Amino acid sequence: MEYASRTSKGARGYQEDAARVQAGPGSLDSPAAEQQGSADQLTAVLADGMGGHAGGALASNTACRVFLRAYEMAVGDVRSRLGEALQLANAAIAACVDDNPALNGMGCTLVGAVFGPAGLEWVSVGDSPLFLVRRGEIFLLNEDHSLAPEIDKLAAAGKMSWEDAHADPRRHFLRSALTGSDIDLIDRSRSPLALEPDDVVLICSDGIHTLSHADILRVTVERAAEGPAAVADALLAAVDAAGDIYQDNTTVVSVRVRRN
Repeated sequence: MEYASRTSKGARGYQEDAARVQAGPGSLDSPAAEQQGSADQLTAVLADGMGGHAGGALASNTACRVFLRAYEMAVGDVRSRLGEALQLANAAIAACVDDNPALNGMGCTLVGAVFGPAGLEWVSVGDSPLFLVRRGEIFLLNEDHSLAPEIDKLAAAGKMSWEDAHADPRRHFLRSALTGSDIDLIDRSRSPLALEPDDVVLICSDGIHTLSHADILRVTVERAAEGPAAVADALLAAVDAAGDIYQDNTTVVSVRVRRN
């Protein structure tokens, strides 16, 4: 597998996203805004912080660092190790708030993914999407824990217009996040998802939602042959080209399964 991680501040003056990719054993001592390489097995984690510049950045970086280290130290099958790493990342955020009560209210989303011999397994909390691009189609693999799906259900039931649903400012409100308290909603893979040659997996922060799924698919298919770094760079360029004056931070971790 080939991988790359890229990030952009967008229209913000600060960065609350964090992402790390670990290829094989060994802990990472510091976050890397841009990583790339290849490996037979990968563990990747992405977090999107909230709670103000300082708090959001601390939450996302703490969660990524602790998650990777905890996953590496845990025992058992991949699913149980992912669950334990998630809980320890959440506990680490609680410890930060205990040490500095001024940080109360900080938190983050999190997607942790393991690419191993059996395929892809993940755990996620929040609205950071995990996509699979395969044979000209795009699939959202994890649940969206924002209010957007609930608002769309109201529109589908005829209780509000689709125009109002898409413009509703509550769409981005989170129903679940890592805040140090009990986690309300957790999405987990039920079994390993077998990956195929030329599959591209994208782990993104919600800044990517500036693009439609069709746009994400088009850009990924156009650049996939050039490698995951080209895909990630092109997706960030497409977000920037959309010209949203309120554009959020956007981070993309791109993983491509190579042909032997």
